[in-house]
Amino acid sequence: MKSLKVKDYMTRRLVTFSPKTNVVEAMDAFLKHSISGAPVVDEEGKLLGLLSEVDLMRVIVQDSYYDEAAGIVADYMRTPVDTVDPNMDIYTLAEKFIKEHRRRYPVVSNNRLVGQISRRDVLRATEAFLQHKA
Repeated sequence: MKSLKVKDYMTRRLVTFSPKTNVVEAMDAFLKHSISGAPVVDEEGKLLGLLSEVDLMRVIVQDSYYDEAAGIVADYMRTPVDTVDPNMDIYTLAEKFIKEHRRRYPVVSNNRLVGQISRRDVLRATEAFLQHKA
């Protein structure tokens, strides 16, 4: 399994946000694309943070107190972001998922976001490996 690499199973086409994106637009994108989290990147593709459903829940709470569901993604995104390298092997990544209880990791190469890998992607890689081995 150590020959299986993150880059071979990661998702490359991602919904991403600019730090200046309005949070209401971000909520709309989450619902439209059925996603639970998305990377926040600058103009060069550098990863700046992550925005999750939980982060957007803070917008709802703010609205209930201040009657204003407003703001930009930069106000709610999480930083710093734990990332993985595209050349990491799937076995090491699986251990990382188990230890850190994450759903997904952004994949970064040369300081730029190149994809995202999820627990489901690891299961898919394992299934493909076991079917090929049989």
